[in-house]
Amino acid sequence: MGLFITMEGPDGSGKSTQIELLRDYLSGKGYDIIICREPGGTKISEAIRQVILNKDFTEMGNMTEMLLYAAARAQLVEEVIRPALENDKIVICDRFVESSAVYQGIARGMGIELVYEINQYAIGDTMPDLTIMIDIDAGTGISRKKKQAELDRMERETMEFHQRVVEGYRKIAVQYPERILKIDGSGSIEDIHGQIAAAVDKIIS
Repeated sequence: MGLFITMEGPDGSGKSTQIELLRDYLSGKGYDIIICREPGGTKISEAIRQVILNKDFTEMGNMTEMLLYAAARAQLVEEVIRPALENDKIVICDRFVESSAVYQGIARGMGIELVYEINQYAIGDTMPDLTIMIDIDAGTGISRKKKQAELDRMERETMEFHQRVVEGYRKIAVQYPERILKIDGSGSIEDIHGQIAAAVDKIIS
């Protein structure tokens, strides 16, 4: 079996940058790397992404949102992640089930237990070997996002919502310390990458 790594954190935490650096680092060591994102990563999952993040769909219910994320995730696991792991590849995914636990379970108030229970049907036993959670405050993350591009439906949520997301990530990092590595996102890009690379090297060895 391969290695499954997920990158988590609030919007604007710098996940994309760290995923690129980690991909280059591991590719340089000769590993076969697959990069995917959530929601998305397959034709079907990308179509679901367009629905979930559409800024005009402000009336979307919390349960609808959670089930759409789970549906996109199920397709990604079946079509991309599981086959890659079976072929001994390293999969790095931008967000996974922890995002639903935080955004829907905590920030939306639906409960972590419900989210994990529903997602059990979506992912089966395909859980990350390591989840890297980049920790930043909500204000910093959203101000970064506003500089990058037009905000999607989730990014347009209130600052209170984004604060609950930050607190939610910190909560699950404490809850699952054996699998989730929390890294201070206020450090330099190079320093954060160094910590991530060291953690991944530890698992590989």
